[in-house]
Amino acid sequence: MDRRTFLAVCAAAGSAGLAPRMAFAQATAAGGRKPVVGLVMKSLANEFFKDMQEGAVKHAQERGDLVLIPVGIQSETDIDGQIAAVENLITRKVDAIVIAPADSRALLSPIVRAIKAGIKVINIDVAFDPASMKKHHVDIAFVGPDNRAGAKLSGDVLAKALGRGGKVVIIEGNPGAENGVQRKLGFMDAITAGGLTLVDSRTGHWETEEANTVFTNMLTAHHDIQGVMAANDSMALGVVKAIDAAGKPGAIKVVSFDNIPAIQPLLKDGKVLATVDQFGAQLAAMGIDNAMKEIAGATLTGWIKTPVKLVTAQTMG
Repeated sequence: MDRRTFLAVCAAAGSAGLAPRMAFAQATAAGGRKPVVGLVMKSLANEFFKDMQEGAVKHAQERGDLVLIPVGIQSETDIDGQIAAVENLITRKVDAIVIAPADSRALLSPIVRAIKAGIKVINIDVAFDPASMKKHHVDIAFVGPDNRAGAKLSGDVLAKALGRGGKVVIIEGNPGAENGVQRKLGFMDAITAGGLTLVDSRTGHWETEEANTVFTNMLTAHHDIQGVMAANDSMALGVVKAIDAAGKPGAIKVVSFDNIPAIQPLLKDGKVLATVDQFGAQLAAMGIDNAMKEIAGATLTGWIKTPVKLVTAQTMG
């Protein structure tokens, strides 16, 4: 089996929820002495992580010096699925794990077991909780963006559009995920700086349908909502669907985060004012590169910051 075929098998297995067992069996046959790196992502139902997987597979092909095992979970709240994936990678004795944890605390215990087993670990996208890392006596390098600053960029666009006193709500990400916490803080920064009025804030757990239900309920409770800050694009899709169903297209302004392909038509037609690109494919590639540095003997700690970019209809190009 050549490398291109192998990586295609890994990608398909990850999408189907079959990796790492199937992918590792192929890796054992095809990998030789090349290091094996497990990439543990969140829900592959989210376009952001589909793009991340595609970018990671392409990057591994271009490097040609490692075997990549991409693994995704079925939903954004499938914490047990991620824990099982990490445990499986430990059992298979991979050389490194690059992980975007679904929960910043719950995933730390299995990751610490991986470290104790001699596996190198790089944290991407969603930072592990600093207090929990201190408790476990680990300092895992985080490769990722400034989610708080990025969310403020998006929130500032809404504040400018509505003006002081504008009534807004926040659709939060997973409460246990550090990027969800940071994005809410960034939205709150924009609310304070722009003099907006926050009338409600609830989690949609990163999911489109849940966000649709949550925002529909918000509209029932608060008829005068003027703007929405959604912590990711998947939830923004659900919000826009609810706005349209309520017969208010264009009347309620929406901003978001991630810049997935599905959000771009909504930017063009004005249903979403802004989102933030955190370059998911590059994020995975940087995680892999830093994992390979650790395999080669480097010791990485702290925050390796990656870029964010505000995206509006005017800047889409």
